[in-house]
Amino acid sequence: MSVETYPASRVHDRRYLDMAARVAMRAAGDVEPNPMVGAVIVRGGEILGIGHHQRFGGLHAEREALADCARKGNDPAGATVYCTLEPCVHHGKQPPCTDALIGAKVGAVVFARSDPAEVSAGGIDVLRNAGIEARLSDASVMAARLSDPFIYRVQTGLPWVVAKWAQTIDGRIATRTGESQWISGPMSRRRVHRLRARMDAILTGLGTVMADDPMLTARGVRRLRRPCRRIVLDRDLDITDDRAIVRTAGDTPTSIVVNKDLLTSGIIETRREQLEQFGCEFIGVPEHLDSAGRLRLDMLLEALAGEYGVTNLMVEAGPGLLGSLFEADLICEAVVYVAPLLLGDAEAMAAASGRIAERLSEGRRFELCRVKRVGQDVELTYRRERG
Repeated sequence: MSVETYPASRVHDRRYLDMAARVAMRAAGDVEPNPMVGAVIVRGGEILGIGHHQRFGGLHAEREALADCARKGNDPAGATVYCTLEPCVHHGKQPPCTDALIGAKVGAVVFARSDPAEVSAGGIDVLRNAGIEARLSDASVMAARLSDPFIYRVQTGLPWVVAKWAQTIDGRIATRTGESQWISGPMSRRRVHRLRARMDAILTGLGTVMADDPMLTARGVRRLRRPCRRIVLDRDLDITDDRAIVRTAGDTPTSIVVNKDLLTSGIIETRREQLEQFGCEFIGVPEHLDSAGRLRLDMLLEALAGEYGVTNLMVEAGPGLLGSLFEADLICEAVVYVAPLLLGDAEAMAAASGRIAERLSEGRRFELCRVKRVGQDVELTYRRERG
């Protein structure tokens, strides 16, 4: 049965789906690789119960909302359930949400996104066959976008890649000599730490490691949701032992990405063993057939999603790696901090480099999703336009 979009009751749809999305966001970093999902149960304008998927393996949002109804002494029979994602039909770590909704005798279910996963999709048909009105609503952009990382990983097998950088008004991330600390202000840097705290992994390049010696950990946050894996792209294994990422590899999961042929050749065996003593792990990635040392970033992302369960990957890197990711069309989202500073130096570093774009049509177009003032900076959030 085809999924339809109904224009009726858009005001209510948006209000309650937005509410479900906001509560779902509380679990960012706790539920992956599952999606963040929220649910609100309403009857006659009265909210009977609210719930969200709180942790991986825990109750799904619909069952949490039904449990909230029970705690409050509210009967959900005949009520409308607003969900950010189509209720699932499969037995996983939890039983099907459709069973719970049918058992509770709810009257209707409104959801913001269809579930693309083969094992869990089809909830709309199960609900309709049980006599429950079920429909997809496009009224809430917030609720629809909430599931983007999960849906993207299911459809492509790749993690949702978030590129982050700070830049001057004229789009420079560092001076011509490489100085970049600090372009953005302290409030922006605190927000970056909170963003790191809900990521599965952070990717950087050897150039950034050698120039800035970053830790790439979430510090000063209220709660560290999960250990975030640090990943360094280092084709020839040139990283040195004095880098902070190497010295702390025993405390924080750290992987070094190396040319696959080099990694298996034995040439760097001694160096590899030295780094393994610090706690470093290794990922071998092949080169492009036509490249001069460029690694297959798409294959790296596939490995991160498949072997490490990475759903959300943050990129904090220099213009070379960012340019390669943009060229391969692997960037899903960009979080950009624009500082009130202008360099006016043509040799200062741009955010991304290495591409050849003679026409505007050859650029990668993004959609502006959010603008927020952060101290004296402006935080801009973009998402890739993919039709």
